[in-house]
Amino acid sequence: MRRLASCVAGLVAASLCLGTGTLSAATAKATFAGGCFWCMEETFRKVPGVTSVRSGFTGGSVQDPTYEQVGTGSTGHAESVEVVFDPSKVTYAKLLDVFWENIDPLQTNGQFCDHGSQYRTAIFFHDDEQRRLAEESKKQVEARLKAKVATEIVRASVFYAADPHMQDYARRHPNEYARYRKGCGRDELLEQIWGVTPLEEQKAPS
Repeated sequence: MRRLASCVAGLVAASLCLGTGTLSAATAKATFAGGCFWCMEETFRKVPGVTSVRSGFTGGSVQDPTYEQVGTGSTGHAESVEVVFDPSKVTYAKLLDVFWENIDPLQTNGQFCDHGSQYRTAIFFHDDEQRRLAEESKKQVEARLKAKVATEIVRASVFYAADPHMQDYARRHPNEYARYRKGCGRDELLEQIWGVTPLEEQKAPS
């Protein structure tokens, strides 16, 4: 009887642990900096399995920075996106592929027409597995491009979401966004680097 009670207790504990694990495993988080966060936000929104994307800032030392402060390049933060995804529908490795194919990994302290450390590229890993996958993917990119990649791989720290009016900019202001993206030459350069049409230009899933 005591053994049965012990087993029942163990099953309850295991169930609780599984429940917590399932809850945490149901969604996971990835954080990337790829220059203009509006471009990266819209790109990741189109990936099946991604449940939400927020634009914001991370990687610096200033608490609760404003968009204007980050824009000076003095905060240490980079324009970034926080991606929440369902690992049963999309893997972190796939998100890394999407990230690489939507940036210029050879450009230091900038992306396309945007210059400064606030536009640098970075992968902010949340655990050791993300770090391992990020480092492996970076080596593969360097081998593919036969050049040293400037993208940083650093541990994720506090992510500061940008103001609400900065979120979902591409969909709320499609004309302004399209003009910016074209004027920045983002898609032309991406095609030159990768030889593929950027995800941003592909048809969004229905």
